[in-house]
Amino acid sequence: MHDTAPVAAATVWLAAFADTLERRDITATLALFAEDCYWRDLLAFTWNVKTVEGKPAIAAMLEATLEATVPGAWELSQAKGGHAEPIEAWFTFKTGAGRGEGILTLENGKCRTILTTLQALDGHEEGLGPTRPKGVRHGADRNRETWSEARARQEAALGNSEEPYCLIIGGGQGGIMLGARLKQLGVPTVIVEKNAKAGDSWRNRYRSLVLHDPVWYDHLPYIPFPANWPVFTPKDKMGDWLEMYVKVMELTYWGGTECVSAKFDDGSKRWTVELMRNGKPVTLRPAQLVFATGAYGPPKYIDLPGADAFEGEIIHSSQYADGARFKGRKVAVIGAASSAHDVSVDLWEAGADVTMIQRSATTVVRSETLMEMAFDTYSEAAVAAGIDVDTADMLSAATPFALQPPKQKALYDRIRARDADFYARLEATGFLLDFGPDETGLMMKAYRTGSGYYVDVGASQLIIDGEIGIKPGVDIERLTPGGIGFVDGSELAADVIIQSTGFQSMHEVVAGIVSREVADAIGTCWGLGSGTRHDPGPWHGELRNMYKPVAQENLWFQGGNLALSRFFSKFVALQIKARMERIETPVYRTPL
Repeated sequence: MHDTAPVAAATVWLAAFADTLERRDITATLALFAEDCYWRDLLAFTWNVKTVEGKPAIAAMLEATLEATVPGAWELSQAKGGHAEPIEAWFTFKTGAGRGEGILTLENGKCRTILTTLQALDGHEEGLGPTRPKGVRHGADRNRETWSEARARQEAALGNSEEPYCLIIGGGQGGIMLGARLKQLGVPTVIVEKNAKAGDSWRNRYRSLVLHDPVWYDHLPYIPFPANWPVFTPKDKMGDWLEMYVKVMELTYWGGTECVSAKFDDGSKRWTVELMRNGKPVTLRPAQLVFATGAYGPPKYIDLPGADAFEGEIIHSSQYADGARFKGRKVAVIGAASSAHDVSVDLWEAGADVTMIQRSATTVVRSETLMEMAFDTYSEAAVAAGIDVDTADMLSAATPFALQPPKQKALYDRIRARDADFYARLEATGFLLDFGPDETGLMMKAYRTGSGYYVDVGASQLIIDGEIGIKPGVDIERLTPGGIGFVDGSELAADVIIQSTGFQSMHEVVAGIVSREVADAIGTCWGLGSGTRHDPGPWHGELRNMYKPVAQENLWFQGGNLALSRFFSKFVALQIKARMERIETPVYRTPL
């Protein structure tokens, strides 16, 4: 480490911070922070996914957690910045439970933001690198059990003669990544998936689907995509990768399995879960139950008066797979977010006559612009500069949600200026364009509601050229036998109506499997409590109910895109492992 000015300043601050915490002098600790300060903690102090904002909130958190956390061994790893920009410093530390890592920023000698994360539990570290398993016990042994024999024995036992400690409902990307983390931590886990094979949740989507995020953003834990992997992954290629991953990571994965019901016993602290596995009933009794059913819950349908009179077909976008059977037919797609655009392109390619019914404004950003301006830490250039995916994830996590809107607004101001002609041509069609209620663009919409945006990979030009019709901003009055009647008196002829109207909250899956009462006690998942449309307050500072303890004991939510699933799967796994090993996990919560 070079003795530069940023390193010197960060070293002095970190030493003072360590000293005040060791002396349990919270007043002195607060003096090290700026007035407008933020502490984001992932398990290390709070055993929660928690951001506290301002000195009073930091004081309350430390008063509640400091004695149990026993933080120490603070060491600076690197620091940069200074002069006209904040100092960014990386550090490591220890707690009573394990090893931590974090990032802080200093402005005028005071801490503006700090991220603390628990990275490993003492005595329960993953077997990686130098500590990887040998895979063989050398020497002659007449009772030798080979790897394949041991694997077959373990698979036969788990869920039969041996109960899993954890059951994951949902075998898509979120459930698979969490299963891999738990496997490395030695947590007996079964993943159940209603589709036949791992990866089918991708394979079963519409034929033209390709990931909108680039490869550097989408790696899975432990096995990154190879260097020749395409920048944007086709859905079937992703399905094959997930199937391979499950096999190589030796996960216990039950395809063709549907979860029928689950009930928690407060006495035994275990769940009774009823499953249908390939048509046969199976009962498991795990201690921990994880819902990994995606970022959302069941499909959301809107009421369409007159639907009984409509002579055509009505489906939800989740039921759409291929536009071939709609060739030559008039198709109305209700919605104008990502799936609506993608479905409309697929229909156009199949030769259908497509019109999108846009009920509210959509944030659109061109894929190439997003790649150039918004993925600087997830790119080939970042890799060349030594920023691997884990480093990029930590950098992303280091900015509290409360500080992201101004940064995102500045980004989208630049994007709008760059692509002004594109946006003018799109709006000239009547398309309703917005950049969020506070002009913060796509990412904040994704966090707040998970809806209302589209990364343009071709649909916008088809709209501009009139190849995909657009019916914007007019409410549907009722369906007619041959189409859709609108409140302005106009009518759109349609043979098929596809409701691309989104999905309900993940807690609605809990309502169907556990109970309505438990689901209501937990409340909705996702969103920040920003007070914007579809994201009502109060402010949470973190995604509601995701990756952390919820109102129902021993129940967890894991989901989101590939990047969020990758990053937070580590922290969900650590929480579950700690409970399996009976490590004290006093969860810090503040009243909302």
